[in-house]
Amino acid sequence: MTTQQAEISQGRKLSGIWIIPILAILLGGYMVVHTWMTEGPEVEIAFKTAEGLSAGKTKVKYRNVDMGLVEEVRLNENLEGVIATVKLDRQALPLLREDTRFWVVTARVGLGQISGLGTLLSGAYIELSPGTDQKKGRRDFVALEKPPLTPADAPGLRLHLSSDRATSVSAGDSVLFNGYKVGRVESREFDPKERKIRYIVFIDAPYHELVNTGVRFWDVSGVRLSLSAEGFNVETGALDTVLAGGVAFGVPPDVKPGEPVESGAKFRLYESHDQILENPFNYGTHYVLLFEQSIKGVLPGAPVEFRGIPLGHVVRVMVKESVSSNIGLEREGKGDPIPVLVYLEPGRMAMPDTQDSVDFLRRAVAEGIDNGMRASLESGNLLTGAKYVSIDYFQGADEAGIGTFLDYSTIPTMESGLGQLQYQLSALLDKFNGLPLEDTISGANKAISSLNANLTSLQSILDAQSTQQLPADLAATLDEIRLAVSGLAPNSELGQSLSSSLLRLNRTLGNLESLTRSLAAQPNAVIMPSATASDPIPEVTP
Repeated sequence: MTTQQAEISQGRKLSGIWIIPILAILLGGYMVVHTWMTEGPEVEIAFKTAEGLSAGKTKVKYRNVDMGLVEEVRLNENLEGVIATVKLDRQALPLLREDTRFWVVTARVGLGQISGLGTLLSGAYIELSPGTDQKKGRRDFVALEKPPLTPADAPGLRLHLSSDRATSVSAGDSVLFNGYKVGRVESREFDPKERKIRYIVFIDAPYHELVNTGVRFWDVSGVRLSLSAEGFNVETGALDTVLAGGVAFGVPPDVKPGEPVESGAKFRLYESHDQILENPFNYGTHYVLLFEQSIKGVLPGAPVEFRGIPLGHVVRVMVKESVSSNIGLEREGKGDPIPVLVYLEPGRMAMPDTQDSVDFLRRAVAEGIDNGMRASLESGNLLTGAKYVSIDYFQGADEAGIGTFLDYSTIPTMESGLGQLQYQLSALLDKFNGLPLEDTISGANKAISSLNANLTSLQSILDAQSTQQLPADLAATLDEIRLAVSGLAPNSELGQSLSSSLLRLNRTLGNLESLTRSLAAQPNAVIMPSATASDPIPEVTP
């Protein structure tokens, strides 16, 4: 009997039937990995409305290249907008940044611009614009309502402008420099907290180098009419700005260019170029003028001049503050003066535009008031009735000093025109009233009475008969004198006799002079005979 030995198996062999599942698993893994590596991201974009959006049809494009497709459009949670789920291609992944923007491209026709006409045939699509932020990975976005006017990566300068009141400037309007278009207005919105209109403008390169801290921006939209002390003024910009609006910028006269600025710098948007000229300086100071006369014709912006040189402008008439102050001090109905707020700029007097110049101006005003500096209203235009403020020195002005009204310093005022004439006439009458007229008149009356008495006495003397005979007597006397003088002529007998007598008298006086000398030399010469004089002996000089 033979014995069979059992064979011991070392292990179970893999059956060929498992090859198929393994291949399926490997293929599935490959497909998962491949899909994960090639599949693009999925993002959600919020829109105001679903206009132009259609699931499975609306495409997403970048530079006119298809980058994805809208898969779903639904309302958001509060039912105030829609959310579009978009499947993007893998190549769009680097474009998803923090400041990436999306908007719907449709046919748009506006004043001065036409875009998106190709969508009339192909349909609307979503445009993707990658931002410049380096942070990536964002998956939810808020779409823009309108296409941006400037690409995010465009070279240039983006600035922020603000205005106290709305203007005709809107998004898409031109930004001009010396009438040449160098940029555009990108957006306009109202800030309810600060109650200002905000604008974002973009200056294209290389024109952005024209912007510095010394430039000013102003509105050049439409046609602007202004009425001032100089009369009527009409201001217009280029034709496109007249129709659509626009913003211009430049450096005002007498203002030095400043330093270059960076993107995001803030500027004020002025209403007109005239407003730029009225306030081109950064430093100034406020004063209040208290007028006790009619201020009719004083408008905000009216010039303030010092002896004809522009020094500032009128800000406003402080009616509200005046009423509040009078009520608080219980002075209503007292006829208090009307306060007018003015703004003075030392830069207009060729001084540096610095705070030191403002301090110098305030010291000069304080000293000038002590020397008679006053403010007055003058007529700037007889046709319009507009007035301006004139600051000058007045001789004989009443003593005054700097006062205060609320938080402002005040400059004393003096009435002008008829008011000033009345003031001068009143001062003249005061001088007359101060004269001692009664004493003067009394003395004059006495002098006149005395003069009348003297004249009466003189008249009585003249009327006397003896006085009236004086001319005849005087004539007879003159005839006698003439006759006597004619008898003394050299050829007359009396004249010759007189000449002979004078000659003899002259000889006698000569003899008398000789006798006087002899008696002086020899007093006894009258009694004793005089000795014979010896011959003179000549003297010898050693």
